[in-house]
Amino acid sequence: MKNSSESQANKKHFNSSDHPSGDERFKVIDRTMKRFDFEKDALLEVLHATQESFGFLSNDLLIYISSQLRVPLSQVYGVATFYHSFTFEPLGKHNCIICTGTACHVKGSATITQALSEQFEVPIGKTTEDGLFSLTTARCLGSCGLAPVAVLDGEVHGRQSPQSTISLVKDILARETEVLEQGEPG
Repeated sequence: MKNSSESQANKKHFNSSDHPSGDERFKVIDRTMKRFDFEKDALLEVLHATQESFGFLSNDLLIYISSQLRVPLSQVYGVATFYHSFTFEPLGKHNCIICTGTACHVKGSATITQALSEQFEVPIGKTTEDGLFSLTTARCLGSCGLAPVAVLDGEVHGRQSPQSTISLVKDILARETEVLEQGEPG
């Protein structure tokens, strides 16, 4: 039986190619943790690296991070749910985030979100059945002067209306459909 200091030493030298899943994406997580010497303060950086590698944070990933950083799972989950950039389900190929902060709310972000949900038949916080489009909200995107704000595939669009945002999404999805019909990789 190993003592706790020997166990910690093994944890710090964990080789992700030996990860039981065989998933190479764990190397990114492990490198990030190693770069920060497995300190608990690295939690946010590790969550970002995990989200970037996997596209979302599954329960298994949160448990892995919790055990490797020796941080309670409740704390890992608390940090992950606090920030809007983290998701717990795979997102669609194209993503739209509608800001629900005070300035955006006052200027009609709720009507934009509802219009998108109805137009593309996707519940808020979910992805369309074909996996092409996700609709999410964020508490504040920090672009209050552009309210209401939509972020579509990482590009900020200010002073939106339901019609303008629907048009932006339709354009992106139409291009996607053209690519799929031509049989080219998207």
